[in-house]
Amino acid sequence: MGLTQDALAQYLGTSREQIGYYEIGQRNIPSIQLSKLANLFCMNEYDFYEEEMQNRSINLAFAFRAEKLQAQDLQSIAQFKKIVRNYLSMKNVMGNG
Repeated sequence: MGLTQDALAQYLGTSREQIGYYEIGQRNIPSIQLSKLANLFCMNEYDFYEEEMQNRSINLAFAFRAEKLQAQDLQSIAQFKKIVRNYLSMKNVMGNG
């Protein structure tokens, strides 16, 4: 997604080494960190568990991509996207979508 392991580790509050373990599948990523990643990439957490390859590809195609952002930038982006996602969900529930 264009982020370094260091930037992602800082955003998630873990180590770069831990990110490496997640990437190669040696360790499972905690749910709290999956939730933070979902907010950052403008996805729903359940998208990470999508089994249908076509749906998975679509979800990832719309995921946020960025380079050279600092941890605080990532926090701000994730918070904003969570607000927008919640707004859109509420709008759909209310029948205005």
